[in-house]
This record gives sequence, C-alpha cells and structure tokens, in this order.
Amino acid sequence: MPMVGPGKRLMIYVGESDSWRGHSLYMSILETLRKGGIAGATVMRALAGYGAHSRIRTGTLEVLSLDLPIVITVVDSPDNIDKALALVGPMVREGLITLEDVEIVKYGHRYLQPLPADKPVGEIMTRDVTTVKPDTPAVQVAALLLGKQLFKAVPVVDAQRRVVGIVTSDDLLRKAGMPARLGVGERLEAEDLRHFLAQVSQAKAARDIMTSPVVTAREDEALGHVTHRLLERGLKRLPVVNAAGELVGMVSRLDLLRAAAGNGKGEQEQAPAVRQGQTVGEVMSRDVPIVHVNDDLVDVLKQILRADIKRVVVLDEQDRAVGIITDGDLVARVSPAERPNVLRALAERVLGTGALQGNVTARELMSEKVLSAPAETTIAEAIALLLREGRKRLVVVDGQGRPIGIVDRQTLLAASLGNISG
Repeated sequence: MPMVGPGKRLMIYVGESDSWRGHSLYMSILETLRKGGIAGATVMRALAGYGAHSRIRTGTLEVLSLDLPIVITVVDSPDNIDKALALVGPMVREGLITLEDVEIVKYGHRYLQPLPADKPVGEIMTRDVTTVKPDTPAVQVAALLLGKQLFKAVPVVDAQRRVVGIVTSDDLLRKAGMPARLGVGERLEAEDLRHFLAQVSQAKAARDIMTSPVVTAREDEALGHVTHRLLERGLKRLPVVNAAGELVGMVSRLDLLRAAAGNGKGEQEQAPAVRQGQTVGEVMSRDVPIVHVNDDLVDVLKQILRADIKRVVVLDEQDRAVGIITDGDLVARVSPAERPNVLRALAERVLGTGALQGNVTARELMSEKVLSAPAETTIAEAIALLLREGRKRLVVVDGQGRPIGIVDRQTLLAASLGNISG
C-alpha cells in the first residue's frame, strides 16, 4: 500500500448471516483479503437497514435480527484493489460492491523498536547459562544436549570460568563419526543410529568432543560489533565474558530478535521436550508456528519468539507449506561489508524500522524450500533424509501437504537415543 497518494476504496455490503463454503461470508472475505496481501480491511455491523428484499433489519431488542447489514471497507493502491475485487467478487453472490477513488494522506505501519549499535551486549544477553568443565564426562554433556532439557549449546569453562570450548549437537555427530550427508540410496537404520551415538559415551570427557578455540564477546562490547562477528563467522551464538575473561552470559541471534520485539532478556536456548516414539508423528511438536506468504515482518517475529522451535512455516493461499523462516534468516539479511553501522542496518533492513518499516513480507524473508515428510516416517528415515539434504528440520505434513507438526535433528537424535544419562 502506498504511504500517500492516489488510492481506491472498495466497499462490500453483505448480510450478517451470509455464508461461504460453510463459514461466515464476511470472515471468509477478510481471510481471503489477508492471504492475498491486501493492506487491511475493516468490518462494520449496521444498527439497522434493508436491502434487496425490502425487509428492515434492526439490532434493537424489540425486533432482534440475526441478518443485519455488514459493510467491509478496503483502502489500498489501485492495483491491489483490482486484485482484491478479483479475489472476493465471486464470493458475493447477493449484496452490493462499490468502488471509488480516494486520496491517501497518511498511512502509519507498525514497526519494531530499533537496536542502537552502541548498546552493550550485556544488556540483552542471557545471564543464567548451564556450563560444564573440561573433565566433565562426555556422557553427561551429551545428556544436556540429547536428554530431557535439550540445550542448544553448552559452554566448557575451566576453574576460573574462562571459556575453553563449546559443545553442540553437531559436535556430538562429528565425534560419533556420523556423516554430514548421506548419498542417494544410502540407508540409516535405527541400529546404525544407536551405534553412532553410542560412540559419544566412549569419549572420556567434554574436552574430547568440544569445539575449541571459541569466539567470544565482551559484555561491554557494542551490539554492532557483536552482530558483525556473528554474521561474519556464520555463528548462532557467542559466549560473553567480562574484563577478566570469565563467562558471564551468552548472546544469540534469538537474543537480538527478542530485544527488537521488546521482550527483554531470555533464557538459555532449548529445544522442545523429548517425546518417545518410533515415527516423526509420535515425537513431533504439534505447535507449528505458521505465517502466510503475505504476512509482514512483525507477524513473523512474533511467531518465531512464541514457539519452542525457533522457525516458522510459511503457507501459500491454499495453506500448503512453501517455505521456512528461521531467526538466522532474519539476521542474515544484513551485509556487513556494505554498511558500517551493522546493527542499524539490521534494524532498517530486517527488524522493520527505518525506510522499510514493517512492509517486508514472509515471501521475501523465507529462504528454504520446505523439507517435509508424512507422520508415519520413522525416526531413522527422517534423520537420513535430513543428512542427505544437509538440513536440520523437517515439517510433518498431512495428505494435502498441510503442516501438522515439526521436528528438528536434535529432537530426533534425542528421541532415538532415549535418556542417555539413564
């Protein structure tokens, strides 16, 4: 929708009891307009009126009617109004549609708060961080990543709380010798999977499976510099240290997005609780955050922040999964080499402030073709598919291609292994 300038106003008059495919007509029209990318629409319910049947309807208690006139008003650019008319015109089988020229003098779009580049990372980092020591048994570290809590990463600190390493589920896979990818036709049986993961327990301690050295951030360091480092190194999170080099917190892409949404500090990143089962349908998270291709950035961010799995599935007009957006997709839209003020660029180009405000849509943000599978897919088959495609998440779909659940590689590994600490 243009900020100012010539526009058109579409007005649709229908009855309150009118229906479309078994649902309320006016609500169906609203949903169709929303999915079609129209900027907005307003529904008004009349106090009284009459139409083609010359029957007066009123909302008074004396003559209560359930078929009062409903007026749906849409203001947008001429092109979008033409599109809206094509979408909803066939739905209005009995009613009135009018169209008129208007001049748009102001259009205020919602936006997210900017993140100043000079803000210290200590103000947004997660402070309560679970850690392990270099001599912590590897099986205990694996339990933190594949047990009941499913931490995304565990820093390794020495006796002075200086960071000497970090362990993620990817480190476990590398230690177990599991291939990064599988060739076409290669199979991964459940017994193979258990054998791979059993190799972790043969490692003596955290030092044997950790990644070292570790890229860190200072708690007094500016967010602009830290964001630059995350993007430049392709990292998801950084341990944060004080002037003495002691671990004081963790900062992640998720922390940046939480701050942009005004959510303040968060908790250490965790995956959903482990469910036991043999198929993805049994272990998947049924709380699938979804947006439609024409939803804006604010909707996308809200959905990412509300769910355990920090990604949203993007649906087309037929509610079929067509893409995925992760927290990394939002942050990765910044090109540090092009802009000296990285975090301001992040705010302007990704988080909905500055020139773009909130007008970026899910279609522009999504970066992945959806990798999907039916609910009856076994866990071993699902992990093999993820390895073959080099992916970390799988959308579970029904027979019509609509999402009913979502799983990630860490959850699948944990479910296949059971409680490793037990």
